[in-house]
Amino acid sequence: MNISKLIAAALCAMPLALLGQTPPTQPRPLERHYHAGDTLVYEMKAVNEGAQYRIRAEGIVSPDANGALAEKYTWTQMEYEGKPVVLRVGMESFRQSLTLAAQYPPMMPDLTKIDPRLIGPVTDMMTFYVDLWLANKLAHLHIAGDHFYFHNPMHAASWADGSRVLLGESATDFDFTLKEVDEANHTAMLEVKHVPPAQSAIQTRAEWMKKPVATLPNNWVTISKTATGYEAGVGQETYDVLIKVSTIDGKILHVAMDNPVHTVMCSCEDEALTKCSTPKPHDILRQVEITLVQ
Repeated sequence: MNISKLIAAALCAMPLALLGQTPPTQPRPLERHYHAGDTLVYEMKAVNEGAQYRIRAEGIVSPDANGALAEKYTWTQMEYEGKPVVLRVGMESFRQSLTLAAQYPPMMPDLTKIDPRLIGPVTDMMTFYVDLWLANKLAHLHIAGDHFYFHNPMHAASWADGSRVLLGESATDFDFTLKEVDEANHTAMLEVKHVPPAQSAIQTRAEWMKKPVATLPNNWVTISKTATGYEAGVGQETYDVLIKVSTIDGKILHVAMDNPVHTVMCSCEDEALTKCSTPKPHDILRQVEITLVQ
């Protein structure tokens, strides 16, 4: 339900006049400073419609394929409802490469090649890094209270895996505020509100999907396979992200995200959604937290 590689790549390619440049005299409290060999370990806790899971992301800073320093994470020690989860074979060698270097945006890995249970953690981590990367790239946040609204010019972000989730898209704009710069403790707090754009770019494959579920145009849609057919839904998604970073080196110290989705859902006999049950309201609430523990 988060940012796609298309958005990240497009933002990097945008003209600097649109993204903004910071005069040398302006402070950069969110800027990342990399050192090869640094290690980072995050604990992620999440609640998704009442179900809880935990997982660790263990990373090291090393050169990426383009030569830029990046944080490369392996995902380990997953628990679901307090019980250990055995990920499918091959996931022990999977590495998620993320960077906050302004010239190289974070890029989404191929979700079709990872264990479906990792899609949530991987895309949430991606969201946090793109939020912080974009805040630095836009370069409008220097002192506490600074605010900037960024209209996302790209198509909707996708979380579809191509096997179970056939269509999964959301489209949001970015509302940035530098909430706090704590000079005594060398930290800064960034707030990012992901809000529906005035005109959505999601795919709506049936007439009932076009009717707004809430106050703004629908910006979230899904079609997934079930044991008996298909499940489809549409609605309005927002997510509020609070990112605490070190002003010494720009490392992410803690992130908290609230991600409510107000939807209508129905079951269908066909992927084209021509034979469906009556859509019924269904609210989704996801809460995700990561903490740097090492």
